[in-house]
Amino acid sequence: MPVFEKEEYEMRLKKVKEKMDQAGLQVLLATHPANMNYLTGYDGWSFYVHQGVLVFIDKEEPVWFGREQDSNGAKITTWLKDENIIGYEDDYVQSLIKHPMEFVADILKEKGYEKANIGLEMDNYYFTAKCYNTLLNELKKADFKDANRLVPLVRQIKSDKELEYMKMAARIVENTMQTAIDNIKEGVREGDAAAKVYEAQISGTKDFTGDYTAIAPIMPSAERTSTAHLTWTDRKYQKDEVVLLELAGSKYKYHAPLSRTLYIGEPPQKLQDIAKTVVDGLNKTLDFIEPGVSCEEVEEKWRESISGSKVVKESRVGYSYGLNYPPDWGEHTASLRPGDKTILKPGMTFHFMPGIWLDEFGFENSEPFVVTEDGCETFVDFPRKLFLK
Repeated sequence: MPVFEKEEYEMRLKKVKEKMDQAGLQVLLATHPANMNYLTGYDGWSFYVHQGVLVFIDKEEPVWFGREQDSNGAKITTWLKDENIIGYEDDYVQSLIKHPMEFVADILKEKGYEKANIGLEMDNYYFTAKCYNTLLNELKKADFKDANRLVPLVRQIKSDKELEYMKMAARIVENTMQTAIDNIKEGVREGDAAAKVYEAQISGTKDFTGDYTAIAPIMPSAERTSTAHLTWTDRKYQKDEVVLLELAGSKYKYHAPLSRTLYIGEPPQKLQDIAKTVVDGLNKTLDFIEPGVSCEEVEEKWRESISGSKVVKESRVGYSYGLNYPPDWGEHTASLRPGDKTILKPGMTFHFMPGIWLDEFGFENSEPFVVTEDGCETFVDFPRKLFLK
């Protein structure tokens, strides 16, 4: 059974069709697993093969297509009628002579959409050049348009039930972050601490378990903290070194990411100064956020709040996030950076992430938040500070 009521899926579909109509599309081919989940509830680790959802502007239900052996998974997890769940034979999988998009083209021909305006998610991880070329070859009279952001822009505004799941994910990440801090100490292998993190992410709380997260635990130490996105090694933690922790909780693929920094030993003054500047700037920026301000204004407030310090942040300081699958929990829509004029609205969720990476070490302290009617509310209750061991 899907994790939302049918009425919520129908409302999502209605909003997506409104966007399709504005874009002049009769059909939308959604291949990103988060967009598939959002529209139908489908949830399976099957995105290593080609699958997707076909949304027809004039039909009540979408059509799910995928590998035949995954069809029962679609019947179990989606709200769709069985007739709208169509599996392709296994000889399409990783074949050199046929392609699943030929199967999709046949569906479209059978339903009379071979000349339609069709939206494609042209810039996601799951739609390949081969997919596109196959569709071009099979549907020569169709008009293909880029609809990469169509569903994500609808997904930006979260429902009350979505926010409930994100708050559950926040309880998980609180436990996970504390678990990481408790287990990291001099002489412990990084991989052993990471194993405890994974256990905490999946075991969740006493009331509910967690899900796998879209990004693996980011937890480098020492000089590896001078850059973003490194995980763990088999080395042992040593005295007088930094450990960065970028972790997340997940419930039904709805995330709550969180970053904190730990120092083993007595931290150098430079790190202490950076920590104070970043945390103070984060607090001031969160106080500034409210509906009606733009993403670039939020970033400008951040830069204003750290002016006069030695802290420099060249990359964006945050991004929209929520429901997602590997390799990223971000929604790929709005970013807190110069030039992004997206206006904040109630129900939008962001990961405010002012990570600082210097040549010798890094510092991270982030907060996930939701825009409310009169400001913003953070999901996580966890101290904002440089942690010491």
